[in-house]
Amino acid sequence: MRIYVITFLLLIISCKRQLGEFICKPCDLPCDELTFEQAGTCPHCSMDLINKSDLKPEKSMVLNQIKLESGSGKFLIEGGFKKEKSIEVHYHMPTNFESDSKVLLVVPGAGRNADSYRDSWIDVSEEFNVLVLSLMYKESDYDYGAYHLGNLMTNLNLSSSVEYAENSNNVFLNEDKFSAEVNTDRKQWIFNDFDRIFKLVVNKLETSQKEYDVFGHSAGGQILHRFAIFQPSSGANRIIAANSGSYTLPDDSIGLPFGIKNAKLSQKELKASFQKNLTLLVGELDNEHEKGGLLLRSPTVDKQGLNRLARGTYFFNQSRRIAEGLNYEFNWKLKIVPGVGHNQKEMAKAAADLLYGPEND
Repeated sequence: MRIYVITFLLLIISCKRQLGEFICKPCDLPCDELTFEQAGTCPHCSMDLINKSDLKPEKSMVLNQIKLESGSGKFLIEGGFKKEKSIEVHYHMPTNFESDSKVLLVVPGAGRNADSYRDSWIDVSEEFNVLVLSLMYKESDYDYGAYHLGNLMTNLNLSSSVEYAENSNNVFLNEDKFSAEVNTDRKQWIFNDFDRIFKLVVNKLETSQKEYDVFGHSAGGQILHRFAIFQPSSGANRIIAANSGSYTLPDDSIGLPFGIKNAKLSQKELKASFQKNLTLLVGELDNEHEKGGLLLRSPTVDKQGLNRLARGTYFFNQSRRIAEGLNYEFNWKLKIVPGVGHNQKEMAKAAADLLYGPEND
């Protein structure tokens, strides 16, 4: 009888270990504290859930020791404008990597989950022989101003000027209470990291590549359309900004973060910005029915539209109108992805077709 009781107790303990033990990988969001009874996708940040027991302590990484091997891995480099901080680079090197293999930088959304974003590109990496570098900026080190806005603005008082709507993905900004400082010191912009990281890697690998492609989704999309505007001299070839929640219009009558007034952007730089190979990629279903990701709301940003599909379309049309009014060449494109909402994996597939699909052969 005693043996049966012990067996029964062990069975209960085993079952308890299986329930409530699934978590999303740490992403510096409130869902880091949640556990789930079954595997699946986190309803808060959309990351794949893993068994808690599989989350093993990370092996220490040596700062600025760049070592890439075939397959997936990561390395740690010194921060750019925050030299006291660091940037984790999650990479995938294809099996048949060669010195002329293309390089793709990936900029994650607000969850900063660079490993998940990297994983979404592994099949593409292997099929098209592309080195993928996915950048992870810790939210504790790089806040909304430093990350989403590229550090174009500092000292944002968001804690006292934003309100989160219950049962909604809307975040309302009180523009009367909002304050921030425009940062015109270009050495302190996050955009400098992209060329720097690319050069560090190609020098280490001794490859022949002189330029790179870059994909960003959601917050990453916000960063990259601003990257195209404010850093037109970069080594980026093709820039794909996907499902951005809000935009900085190339309009000098509107102040940052929604326009370029007071940003000290010259007409020569603006002209070069419009010549960049920027594609605005927007999901057809990232519309008024989409509940994923946070969406900034305010009187000024709402003029761009009330959802990401509307805002992406508005941004493209207004930017083209401004470029035509100045008689500047306009190379930007707008692509709407059918049947896809605020989903980085599906948007990555669409971006891969644009970058490496049959029409690029």
